[in-house]
Amino acid sequence: MLAVIVGGMFGDEGKGKIISYLSIKDDVDVGVRAGVGTNAGHTVVYQNKTYKLRQVPSSFVNHKAKLYVGAGVLVDVEVFLSEVKNFSLEGRVWVDANCTVIEEHHKTKDKNDPHLAKVVGTTGTGNGPAMEDRVRRIAKTCKDVEVLKPYLEDVSLKVNEAIDNNKKVLIEGSQGTFLSLYHGTYPYVTSKDTTASAALSDVGVGPKKVEDVIVVFKSYITRVGGGPLENELSFEEAQKLNLLEYGTVTGRPRRVAPFNLKLAKRAVMLNSATQIAITKIDVLYKEAAKIKNYEKLPKDAKKFIEEVEAELGVPITLIGTGSEAEDIIDLRNTKLKK
Repeated sequence: MLAVIVGGMFGDEGKGKIISYLSIKDDVDVGVRAGVGTNAGHTVVYQNKTYKLRQVPSSFVNHKAKLYVGAGVLVDVEVFLSEVKNFSLEGRVWVDANCTVIEEHHKTKDKNDPHLAKVVGTTGTGNGPAMEDRVRRIAKTCKDVEVLKPYLEDVSLKVNEAIDNNKKVLIEGSQGTFLSLYHGTYPYVTSKDTTASAALSDVGVGPKKVEDVIVVFKSYITRVGGGPLENELSFEEAQKLNLLEYGTVTGRPRRVAPFNLKLAKRAVMLNSATQIAITKIDVLYKEAAKIKNYEKLPKDAKKFIEEVEAELGVPITLIGTGSEAEDIIDLRNTKLKK
């Protein structure tokens, strides 16, 4: 089984929560990180502990799962090694030998470039300049870094072998669909594509092996950095509605807007979504907090879910009702009762 999980908007959709839940619930064998690099953070809350991940897969909460970082992902050696140590992942996690290395001069350039820092509003983590060097074919790769020798692997080979041996594999993207370099709100985007197709390319798996593409949306939209955000709420409006959030990597306040069906439909199209996950329904509807049975949701929350599903034409199978990984309504084996 291979499932790909990607964000449907501008990042911050709750991918870490969905991935960690699936890792535990489905007892996955392999978790793989795709996406750009350390400029995207995934937050996982499990057993009353909060983990903020920038490099390793969110599937780490399943202690049985083997963890890989795909060749298309940029690696900050210091961040990677600190996560290995902090989350006790020694012997469980590997990076592809061909991953590009983010160096200090990349971070300096990212922070000091007026266009990147002031206009685009990048995270300053060096990802864009490192990607630029990769395109110019002058970047270092992980096989050039001595301290990474114990962690080097042919990730594409290992992941394809796992799929061919009927293992359960999750590939997780980072950022969101509309931060894609090609399909997003250019130039206010990240340095590469962020759709499901790109996640497969990052890891080195062909599209015929995919069983499910799960696109994650939040019940409202947030965005960090510059770029358009339709129907954006003022800081005061977002605060009044209790929708204020802060970026996992930067700590910057996230801009907020209501759920956008037009963008959601496009994300479904761009990613060939087979399932949809919606997180933070409990933020919009307080009475939905911690509920795990769909029929117990408040009426207005069910109305929201059913209207979104009808418009998008793809089943909503996972509904997040709290911050913990297991605060989920799992509808994968049922249909919504209208």
